[in-house]
Amino acid sequence: MAEEVKHPLKKVLMICAKGSLEDVLATLVMANGAVMEGIETKVFFTFFGLDAITKKRMNKLHTATVGNPAMRMPGGLAFPTWLGSIPGVEAGVSAMMKKQIDDLDIPGVAEFLEMIDAGGGEIYACKLAMDMFKLERKDLADEVIDVLTIGEFYEKADGLQTQIIFT
Repeated sequence: MAEEVKHPLKKVLMICAKGSLEDVLATLVMANGAVMEGIETKVFFTFFGLDAITKKRMNKLHTATVGNPAMRMPGGLAFPTWLGSIPGVEAGVSAMMKKQIDDLDIPGVAEFLEMIDAGGGEIYACKLAMDMFKLERKDLADEVIDVLTIGEFYEKADGLQTQIIFT
């Protein structure tokens, strides 16, 4: 009989500050994984990361092609940064990335938010970024619990066994 693994980590606070498809998915995959492992999970979306929880933008995220040193072309060759500045290239790369995500049956942003929420994870938006981008609560996904300052979010750590992860 398999023995249940106990994690020393009890709580994780994640901060998503970037809005590219790969950065948002990294946050959502890690948050969902933490929820599935029974770790108390709270995710805070700030600055361009707000796109992941903004209804009009969450399903239109793109892959960053300019200034992404890890970007590779088929065959493993480095993707020249200048190529990403050509009109249509970013959209094409993003479409290819989304197809790979679909082929691997990886959930989309909206589905990940639903899964995290259903598993007991908590999703928050940054008040400062909301004010900067002139967003209102009604612009956000239904899974967003509240709009907080970063100080209010940090207060949710309230313990020694909390890890804060900035993505």
